[in-house]
Amino acid sequence: MLDRTKTILINGVFITALSILLFAADTQFRQWSQYSRGEKSLAAGDHINAVAGFESAIHMYTPLSPLVERSAARLWIIGRDMETRGEREKSLVAYRALRSAFYSTHGLTTPGLKWIALCDEKIKLLEPPIQPAR
Repeated sequence: MLDRTKTILINGVFITALSILLFAADTQFRQWSQYSRGEKSLAAGDHINAVAGFESAIHMYTPLSPLVERSAARLWIIGRDMETRGEREKSLVAYRALRSAFYSTHGLTTPGLKWIALCDEKIKLLEPPIQPAR
């Protein structure tokens, strides 16, 4: 009876560890795919699809992944470049995407607090003032 219980526990631990490993590998693969989508779109001058790719890469947050920080930096650069070109709406799209991507990843901690604060400042500057209702 003890051997059977031990075998079941060992198999359960193995299956659990394998499932976690497969889930992490799948998430990392999808994160790389979305980051690549963002890079390809950016190279083609398609800023909106680039924003979508980089934002999705951040949504697939995995601790210690270099793609999270790279995607955040890319979104910031897109926002800054659009702002420099006078395309306020597109820059707001990039800054809002960056901010919301990090908000969506929070759990016990909220990664990207630095980026959220930077985006809050930019959004406040770029958003048109709300007109009072008449």
